[in-house]
Amino acid sequence: MTKPLLLIDVDGPLNPYAAQRERRPPGYTTHRMRPAGWTETRPLRVWLNPGHGDELRALAGAYELVWATTWKDEANDWIGPHLGLPELPFVDWPEMHGAAPGGTFWKTQYILEYAQGRPFAWVDDDITSYDRAYVERNHLAASLLLHVDPRLGLLRPDFDALADWAAAR
Repeated sequence: MTKPLLLIDVDGPLNPYAAQRERRPPGYTTHRMRPAGWTETRPLRVWLNPGHGDELRALAGAYELVWATTWKDEANDWIGPHLGLPELPFVDWPEMHGAAPGGTFWKTQYILEYAQGRPFAWVDDDITSYDRAYVERNHLAASLLLHVDPRLGLLRPDFDALADWAAAR
């Protein structure tokens, strides 16, 4: 049996960018990065929790891990190494930040295209009820859309929910 996909956003779930400015959340380390799309003169501040790498590697027994982030393949260069993750496949968005059907987040339609009917769990800070309804109408396989607060990042209950969902399949 094919494992479900675990589609992982970076900014929000792994990098709680909306936490209080200059107050790194507990357990996180600060990294300065210059991915290709970053045009500012100062490097991008990214907060990462090394424990998330352990949690994601544990989930890899039940899921195929995939980057679902605007970082695309650069997540393998800039994020994965800090979390101890191997190189992961990534969603190569045909268009970023474009029009989306029915009030959904721009990623949602492409998530379904990438999944190609496979079961999936998706963690992102931009998931709404519109995305849940769209996926329910347009994706016949099981899915879990897990909204993550971008001020907090992934928490223990999120990892538990992902493990429980995979185990229940």
